[in-house]
Amino acid sequence: MKITTRIGSNILLLIVLLLIPFDLVQVDGFWGRPHKLSAATEQSGQQSQVTVPTRPPNPLYKGEQIPQPPEIKFTPGTRTVTIELQVQDPNGYFLPNIRKENFAVYEDGVRQKLETVQVEHAPVSVALLLEFGGRYHELNKTLGLEVPQIGRELLSVVGKDDKVAIFAYDSKLQTLSDFVPDPGKLDTVFDRLGTPSISEANFYDALLATLNRTREVSGGKAVIVVSSGIDNSSQASYQQVLQAAKDSAVPIYTIGLSLVMEREAAVFGPTAPFARIDWNAAEKQLEALAKISGGRGYVLDSDLQIPAIYDDIMENLRLRYVITYVSSNPATVGPPRNIRVELIDPARGTPLKIHDATGKVVPAKVYVRASYKLETAGS
Repeated sequence: MKITTRIGSNILLLIVLLLIPFDLVQVDGFWGRPHKLSAATEQSGQQSQVTVPTRPPNPLYKGEQIPQPPEIKFTPGTRTVTIELQVQDPNGYFLPNIRKENFAVYEDGVRQKLETVQVEHAPVSVALLLEFGGRYHELNKTLGLEVPQIGRELLSVVGKDDKVAIFAYDSKLQTLSDFVPDPGKLDTVFDRLGTPSISEANFYDALLATLNRTREVSGGKAVIVVSSGIDNSSQASYQQVLQAAKDSAVPIYTIGLSLVMEREAAVFGPTAPFARIDWNAAEKQLEALAKISGGRGYVLDSDLQIPAIYDDIMENLRLRYVITYVSSNPATVGPPRNIRVELIDPARGTPLKIHDATGKVVPAKVYVRASYKLETAGS
């Protein structure tokens, strides 16, 4: 009786299976028709899921960043469009491993056929602006110990194709080294700093001059400021510097010394003249300068943070996805064209889900210019 029942059950199961359409497959525990793979996915033979390394749960920088989208170039002769863009997680860390088939680029609403997608490690020109002097001898001793060390750490993260200029300021701006290649030879520059002087600290004037000098340099560029943010008697106002930072198209990365200086000032008690300095207000001003320029603001709490801060700055400056395609629009003159970039799962035709090494879904932010002009090389 049991054998007969088992045979009957097997025959019934076979009949049910034969009635199921042959093109149904089991996906995530359910039966359904398979999604058609895109040609790019079929050719690459790669799975559509993107996995990235697990990154720290919090950003290193303080406040908010408003990144300046990288440029878009149009070559009229071939109608080739080259888009540079950033893809980051919510904490501002670069998201790698995104493949060509994961990008969907739309020009004036029309999806484009992509030629190449690559990750670029672009060379950069960096102006390093160092606070090195002020009214108070005891605080200057802290600057004399901290600032050269912070400056030297930068040289360990720049490459032979990068250019570095080094400036220091007290009441006046001093050029220690103009933009030169092979920054590895600049280590001795910090030996020339000597002892910080007792003078005014004209931060605003120094930053304006540094921005003006950096704007003249071609290619990717940035200003890294190592400062408490305190200003004594600059001719320029903070509002003027803030507007210049907004207009310069040069991102400013600030490494604030307010915590270090405040701890030093606290040693001498509330009667010391520098006890009246509003360190928190100075820190907020530095963060605002960084934010409005498209850079990032950091507050140094320990020397152990310095390598990580520079790594974060250089990753944010260097790493780009570069996409090229031949525009489907045959015109080589005309009004600006609107650009939209989406991250997609080509197997399902849905937004791309990115996971870290633990399986957690990582939201992605794409920073790209909204349009480009046909008359010029950039947007």
